[in-house]
Amino acid sequence: MAFIKDIVFDSPHPASTARFWAQALDGYEIAPYDEEELARLRSMGIDDPEDDPTVLLVHTAGRLPRIFFQLVPESKRVKNRVHLDLGATDAVAEVKRLCALGATVQAERENWITMQDPDGNEFCLMRS
Repeated sequence: MAFIKDIVFDSPHPASTARFWAQALDGYEIAPYDEEELARLRSMGIDDPEDDPTVLLVHTAGRLPRIFFQLVPESKRVKNRVHLDLGATDAVAEVKRLCALGATVQAERENWITMQDPDGNEFCLMRS
């Protein structure tokens, strides 16, 4: 039986998008850059993790899914075919917090608020 190991977002700048989601999601952080990972980047001609073409978020308790942000040359053109639904105890406060991180509100519905991350990827914040 299959399980979700990774969720992957396309991004024009994976490091900044990963920072947004690390702050947006409870328990997630950017995977540490150990010497082996830095050496891998240097072998690709990348000296700064800020220019990493694939940035990984991991759960601090080691749970899945991991979340990858991968560099793509094209910009987002159409609505997502898949999106994340987020929950929060206080949806109003969470919308304010996410907007302060760089998200935008696209539409408000009775049971959810449609938002976009800084790259334009849609996600929903469910009302309790």
